[in-house]
Amino acid sequence: MKMVACATYEGIEAKVVYVESTLTKGLPSFSVVGMVSASINEAKERVKSALLSNEFIFPPKRITINLAPSDVKKEGSQFDLSMALLIALDYIEEDLSEWFVFGELGLDGVVKENLQLYPLLLSLANQKVIKKAIVPFESLDKLSNIPNIDFYGVKNLKEAIELLKNSTNITPNIIYKKIEYPNISVNNELYYFDEEYVEDFLDVKGQEIAKRAALISAAGFHNLLLEGSPGCGKSMIAQRLRYILPPLSSDEILDIAKLDALEAKEPLFMPLRSYRAPHHTSTMGSIFGGGSYTAKIGEVGLAHRGVLFFDELPHFSKSVLESLREPLQDNKIRISRVNSKIEYPSDFLFVSAMNPCPCGNLLHKDKECRCSELEIQRYKNRLSEPFLDRIDLCVVMQDVSLDDRGTISSKEMHKKVIDVHKIVKQRGQRGFNAKLSDAEVDKFCILDEEAAAVLQRAIMQFSLSFRAIKKVQKVSRTIADLESSVMIQKSHVLEALSYRRRG
Repeated sequence: MKMVACATYEGIEAKVVYVESTLTKGLPSFSVVGMVSASINEAKERVKSALLSNEFIFPPKRITINLAPSDVKKEGSQFDLSMALLIALDYIEEDLSEWFVFGELGLDGVVKENLQLYPLLLSLANQKVIKKAIVPFESLDKLSNIPNIDFYGVKNLKEAIELLKNSTNITPNIIYKKIEYPNISVNNELYYFDEEYVEDFLDVKGQEIAKRAALISAAGFHNLLLEGSPGCGKSMIAQRLRYILPPLSSDEILDIAKLDALEAKEPLFMPLRSYRAPHHTSTMGSIFGGGSYTAKIGEVGLAHRGVLFFDELPHFSKSVLESLREPLQDNKIRISRVNSKIEYPSDFLFVSAMNPCPCGNLLHKDKECRCSELEIQRYKNRLSEPFLDRIDLCVVMQDVSLDDRGTISSKEMHKKVIDVHKIVKQRGQRGFNAKLSDAEVDKFCILDEEAAAVLQRAIMQFSLSFRAIKKVQKVSRTIADLESSVMIQKSHVLEALSYRRRG
């Protein structure tokens, strides 16, 4: 029996699959077993044609390919090359089990790229279960961004056969490609950022309070709700937030690239966080993930490490808004189906925008609101208190004036965010201020006497919940970091309290 390794998806992570082959006496046949999908069953014809096109003569034997473990559903065309190699090299005695082999075969034996390769190999690298892999030659440039794996690129089946025949005398095709972007070094780790601001905060006229809240939100990854009349700049601020978010480590850049590949997009390997803005008519499945047989990733998972923006927040269905409470609190989401149960990370910055009433003119100084009290109340009641309690910063936008000017650029704001990132990492925090656990809040969010007294009065006066108290402390910590203050002072707590939602 011969064996090489390959992989398939289990949820959004890779599961190692061992491809085994035997050629036994019996009526000539070719079968693939091991809970395989239709795409793998179709591979039999591709493998046959590719071998025959490369002058291979099928022996008059019973060929059986087994994909183990047999209780895991296997999908994808990446198994083609491994099956063909096992049949072609059945006669050699060398152990091939340490090799991972990926590639789709053309009928003429050409090894083709598969969109699933990058996320599969990145997941295997993170699990530290792979050392060397045979891959399509055209995938080498993309795969060179993954560290700690020796990649051997092949253009066709004949090259792959020759490679394994002489595996002791070969060298990898590529060396790990370094990330070439501006970076900062904190605690001997590099964090990368991009200095190209496609959308700039200079374009946002006026709205100083909202821009200050956006800066605090970006620096600490605090959830943000913008409320205001139509056209006042809510969506503009949300779209510009992704460009001023904290820098990324190399592992985080690779994770974002993996999510791009899962969505069938070409990974860019840029230090730019993702930005997801689903429409308010989106279904539960598209936002949270799901499927009738396997649980697919949704917008919440694709926004991991980036921004999830809900425009026209009250128009999202009640079930979507209430289901969002779990990922906002736990930074992960669980999907259960009869045949699969998966959990994936959803550590995102939630940004939302809404009008003050159905017609949007309730807060406008010139236009008259056409809504009745009942319509306004029904509109606001779509957002429950438990949901709003998970939002750190709530801002009522100002009316637009012809005299308004842009006052601060994205580059200036980003520099402040990067400075806060340095402070946070040097302080010994693993995550952002908004993601601190209760124990970490007690450790890092130290209030001076005046600040503690102000917070205590606010707890009594506004009946703040335990979660709200912790959120005020976390926002205060970020405001203090923006001012390079070690202790949280009275002014920081007062500003944090000013962003609490009222009514």
